Amino acid sequence: MEMKRLEGMKELAEEAVGWRRELHRYPETCYEEFYASDFVASRLEEMGVEVHRGLGGTGVVGVIEGKGGGNRAVGLRADIDGLDIEELSGVDWCSLHEGKMHACGHDGHMAMLLCASKYLSERRNFSGRCYVIFQPAEEGGAGARRMMEDGLFRRFPMESVWGLHNWPGKPVGWVGVKDGAMMASTDVFEIRVKGKGGHAAMPHQVRDPVVAASHLVVGLQSIVSRGTDPLDSVVVSVTKFRGGEVFNVIPDEVSLGGTVRTLSKESFARVEEEIERVNRGVSGAFGVEVLMDYRRNYPVLENTVSETALAEDVARDLLGRGNVERTLPTMGGEDFAFMLEEKPGSYVFLGNGEGSENLHSARYDFNDEALEFGASYWVCLVERLLSFDERG
Repeated sequence: MEMKRLEGMKELAEEAVGWRRELHRYPETCYEEFYASDFVASRLEEMGVEVHRGLGGTGVVGVIEGKGGGNRAVGLRADIDGLDIEELSGVDWCSLHEGKMHACGHDGHMAMLLCASKYLSERRNFSGRCYVIFQPAEEGGAGARRMMEDGLFRRFPMESVWGLHNWPGKPVGWVGVKDGAMMASTDVFEIRVKGKGGHAAMPHQVRDPVVAASHLVVGLQSIVSRGTDPLDSVVVSVTKFRGGEVFNVIPDEVSLGGTVRTLSKESFARVEEEIERVNRGVSGAFGVEVLMDYRRNYPVLENTVSETALAEDVARDLLGRGNVERTLPTMGGEDFAFMLEEKPGSYVFLGNGEGSENLHSARYDFNDEALEFGASYWVCLVERLLSFDERG
């Protein structure tokens, strides 16, 4: 496909392929991204970018100054962590860390933002200041919140913050945008069902936690099928069920757990209460004790309207109208949601290729052809947001 090519970007993107593959070889997880943090900081310093480290532990922030002064500032964010997955991609740059891999493309996100940083720092064709944010622990560790707690927005005041994620199944050069709720909240729950165990041949003498927990699983499904407006989006999935070790013994206790996903703040608050209601019903019906640990994880990711319209306009100008779509929300979660609770901004999807393996697959690999598109989007976004005609 044809895109509006930025002068010199193709060569920078070719250099970024090497960065991406090097980062892919050394994946690290949840606040242990020491190699990635050092790599990013070193590349930024080589570009002459002012570097700040330590926010969120392994987080890195680069400060790129534009030409001609100006008080406005924006932030661009890339996540840097990998996943606890043994890689099966078979690529030459396969993970060298056993049991860990970049199965979600965060290596590509880092490389794209580094590529854009080099372009912006060499040309500085904007007014004000661009902060490039390399964030740890997106995969369940709430690294965005941790960076904010460490003073991200206080130390680096910005008027808006922006993110993107590669999207398998869509062609390279495609961008998906949506205002409002784009990604789901991601709560998790652990439930213990405590009964009275005994001989499996004498079930009348026990309070069977296996039967009670089985009814609990079925009851939890009614929260969506019978307790939620069909036009609302809610997922309650039980993903763990453990209990018993011997074929002729009914255990004393069974544990189960799972996840809750919602796309509205109303459902976000309601579902926990509904699970508690089901727990009480099963407890009373079967004479067992039901104990729950419910943990709120990531909130709903909500893009602001005007920023999403601008992101859409920038992407269409760069890629062509036919390659930018208003997309449906996804029930996947993303801790960039914490940043969007504090600042206006927009998060977009970037095509990773129609033949790409799915995110979190052991056979996934980021598509290097997407690097130029993502880096170009970042540059065009900054130059539009911080144009000389709109300096503060």
